[in-house]
Amino acid sequence: MERNVIVGQSGGPTAAINSSLAGVYRTAKDRGAKKVYGMLHGVQGLLEEKYIDLSDHIKTELDAELLKRTPAAFLGSCRYKLPEIHENREVYDKIFAILDKLDIEAFIYIGGNDSMDTIKKLSDYAIITGHSTRFVGCPKTIDNDLALTDHTPGYGSAAKYIGTSMKEIIRDGFCLEYEKGIVTIVEIMGRNAGWLTGAAALSEGEDCEGPDLIYLPETVFDLQKFSAKVKELLKKKTSIVVAVSEGILTADGNYVCELGNSVDFVDAFGHKQLSGTASYLASFIAGETGCKTRAIELSTLQRSASHAASRVDILEAYQVGGAAVKAADEGDSGKMVVLQRLSDDPYQCGTEVKDVHKIANDEKLVPRDWVNEEGTYVTNEFISYVRPLIQGDVSPVMVDGIPRHLYTPKELSHR
Repeated sequence: MERNVIVGQSGGPTAAINSSLAGVYRTAKDRGAKKVYGMLHGVQGLLEEKYIDLSDHIKTELDAELLKRTPAAFLGSCRYKLPEIHENREVYDKIFAILDKLDIEAFIYIGGNDSMDTIKKLSDYAIITGHSTRFVGCPKTIDNDLALTDHTPGYGSAAKYIGTSMKEIIRDGFCLEYEKGIVTIVEIMGRNAGWLTGAAALSEGEDCEGPDLIYLPETVFDLQKFSAKVKELLKKKTSIVVAVSEGILTADGNYVCELGNSVDFVDAFGHKQLSGTASYLASFIAGETGCKTRAIELSTLQRSASHAASRVDILEAYQVGGAAVKAADEGDSGKMVVLQRLSDDPYQCGTEVKDVHKIANDEKLVPRDWVNEEGTYVTNEFISYVRPLIQGDVSPVMVDGIPRHLYTPKELSHR
C-alpha cells in the first residue's frame, strides 16, 4: 500500500469486533500503509472530522492482544444512515473531501447489514466521480443475519455466552422448589433472525437437559399454544425454562413485545427497539397458571461478554479484518469479506469477497427445516452448524482479579 487506510466500526458491538480492528491495523501496516486512521463513531464521526491515528494506541504486541480482548467498539459506533446519493450529494462531497485530505487509499467498515449499506453507497459514489479510494466491508454482527457469508464474527462468542448462561439458569431453576412450579423465560437478541436464540440449545449435554422450549422469529408464535405447552410441561416437572427471541411475531405480524408495551424508539434505519417479550410472557403465564415466573433479558451481556469469547470467533474476526485490507490493496471495492465453511470435522473456514450490493439491507434467516415442525426447538442440523463456532477460549489478561482492556481513546472517554 502506498497511502493511508481508514477504518470504522458501526452498529451494535460484539465481543470480537476489536479483533477485526486489530486485524485491519496489523495487515495494513504489514502491507506498507503509512498511517491507519480510526473513525470515531463511524461515518457519523468522520463527517465531523473525528478520527485518531491508531499507532498512538496500538504501540506494542500487548496492546494488540488487549485490543482483541476488549469488548464494545474501541473506536465508538453509530447507527447513521447515509442519504441516497441523489438526495444529498453534499454529504458525499464532504466525506470524500475528508478522505482526500487524509490521503486515504482504503476505507474499511466493520459492521452488519446497515453498515454494508454505507459501503455500497460510498463505493457507488466513488465510481460515479472516478475517485480512487476503495471501499471494503468487514462483517460483524452477533445476529448472524448477513447474507452470503456462512456466519459472522461476533456470533460465535455470543452463542457461547448464551449456551453457557442458559445452562447456569437451568441449574438455578431446579434447585428451588415451588408448590406450583416455576417458569423462567429468557429473552435473547436477534431481531428477525433466530440464530442467537437457537444457540440456547447448546446448553444441552450429559449434565444438562437444555431449555424446554425455544421460539424463533422464523415461525409464527401462538400465545394459546404456548400456554398449553407450558401447562403440559408443568404436569411433568417443577421447573420450566424457555428461550424466546426478542423478535417473535404473532400471526397478524405484531411483535409479542408490543402486546405489553408500545415500541416507541425507532433508529435511523427504521428498526424498532425490541424489549419486553420475556416480561410480557412471564406475566401472561403467571396469570394462566398461578405459578412463579421469572423474566430474564440477556440484553447487552450477549455482545459484551469478552471474558467468555470463543477462540474460533476471535481468530476469524482477526482474519476477516486482514482479508478486508488485502482485498482493498489488490483492487477490490464495493465488496464485503465473507467466511466460507470448508468442513465441519475438522472445522475449517476460509475467506473470499462478495459484491456488497447482494448483501446490504438483506437478512439471512434460520432455515425452516432447522426448526422442528411444532416450532418449539431447533434441530440437530442447527446445533451441528453452530457448535464449531464456539470452540476454544481466549484467556483474559487479569489485573487485580478483573480482566484488563485496552484504554479507551481519550476522545471517547467521559471520565
